[in-house]
Order: sequence, then structure tokens, then C-alpha cells
Amino acid sequence: MIKLVFTIIAVLTSVSLAPHGKDAGDKLHVPYPNIERLTPVAFPQLPKNLMKNLQARGCTIPQAGFKPKPNNVISGDFAKRGQTDWAALCSRGGESSILVFWGGSVKSPAELAKAPDDAYWLGNDRDGFHYYRHIMVADRDYILAHYREYGRGGFIPPINHDGIDDGFLEKGSAVYYFHRGKWLSLPGAD
Repeated sequence: MIKLVFTIIAVLTSVSLAPHGKDAGDKLHVPYPNIERLTPVAFPQLPKNLMKNLQARGCTIPQAGFKPKPNNVISGDFAKRGQTDWAALCSRGGESSILVFWGGSVKSPAELAKAPDDAYWLGNDRDGFHYYRHIMVADRDYILAHYREYGRGGFIPPINHDGIDDGFLEKGSAVYYFHRGKWLSLPGAD
């Protein structure tokens, strides 16, 4: 019901998808009022080729309702130790997925965990509604600690590089780990 009310308000007030205000190059305002989205230029740590590729794809980066900001762009050794890969939560058309750029190349990025943005848009009585999806680097210690806690005897490969923790803030997460040419979903926070 609340989602319907916000949708009707957005349509009636003709919410624009164009940048507004002082941060016009960095922030975008869209129908879900508290899902803050940044353009790729808001991430100066991103290699220029990846920034341009994300822009060409029409990606914006939704911001989780916590600090530090900007968030949801990370780098780590996601394929193998010693190779710096980049991952960004790319929002397009009301859905977000994790794009992984191998070795900083724009050729054939992996796309993981596509989900509607509004599935991560929750409210509370104090602060209103916020977006709660976030990604972070899951190193070996993090992966093994969560496997010991929540693995329940399932398969775990040798952990010799980083994974990507895809979380729903304070609700849980899954760790995506690249092994032998495919992504495995391992236990994250519960």
C-alpha cells in the first residue's frame, strides 16, 4: 500500500530522472525518494574506463542508508590473488545487479544477483525510508568465519582470494565467490 501511494505521488508530481541541484553531476533523484543514487563520476577511485562503461550502460549506484558514502563500488581480488577486480552495484530501470570487471577491463563483466531496488527499500519510525542493499569485500577470514558460523556442513572451496558480500543491511547477506569459472553462493552474515 505504501509503495502504491509513493508511486502515485511520484507520477502526479512528475518526478524527473534528470540530475538536480548543487550536485547535478553526482546525484540523481528518482521516484523512490530516499534511494539516493550517484552517477559513476562520484567515485574518483574508479578507473576512467570503468567509469565511462558504467555511464554508457546507464548505471547509477544506489547508496545504502549508512556511512561512509559513497558506497557500493569496491575493488578486490575476486578472480585470483594479485589481480585487482572492480565491482559496482548498478541500478537500471528499477533493478540493481552487481557488475564485476575482471582486472579493470570492460570486456565481458560478470553480472550477479539482479534484484528490484524496491525490495531493499525499507522504513522505520525514526528516519523514514532508506535503501539497505550494500556490497563489500569479503576476505578469507570473513568467508571462513561465516562458513564456520552458518555453513551447516555445505561445500566450501579452498579460499585463496576475495569474495563479494552482498548484504541487506542488518538482515543478512550472501558471499559470492568465484571458483573454477563460476560463482558460488556462500554463507554471509545472518
